[in-house]
Amino acid sequence: MAVAACGGSSTSSKPAASSSKPAAAAPSAGPTSGAAAEHAIATNWAAFFNAKTPAAKRVTLLQDGQEFASVINAQSGSGLASQASASVSKVTVTKPASEASVDYSILLSGQPALSNQSGTAVYQGGTWKVGVSSFCGLLALESGGSTASLPSACKTAS
Repeated sequence: MAVAACGGSSTSSKPAASSSKPAAAAPSAGPTSGAAAEHAIATNWAAFFNAKTPAAKRVTLLQDGQEFASVINAQSGSGLASQASASVSKVTVTKPASEASVDYSILLSGQPALSNQSGTAVYQGGTWKVGVSSFCGLLALESGGSTASLPSACKTAS
């Protein structure tokens, strides 16, 4: 939420700067390391698991999210998903602009259902996202440890 407040739009009347547009993408990219990245990771992780976050937004907060859109949409309508949220206790950027470890708990109706879990966040497309390996691990837990019914993208994730 603090990241959204950072996007200023100060326009200049200098037309010469318009020829070099690669720098224009930088303001939309999130922080890649340090406390700002850790905050962005925790915020995005919590938003991904928040039942009030629209499914379309949740897809954008998951690594390779389009491959999981049907799963996310299907879960959005379930009663269990409407009670779920995540609480992030620690974030450590292990590879700036690439990967971070996340310690979190999954809550149901505000009560811990899965405590002290370890997950991975991945920096993709200028955004810190829930790593596929973490999401697929939770899907496997949800299906009693069986990986047979998991999406094919889970089978190619580590």
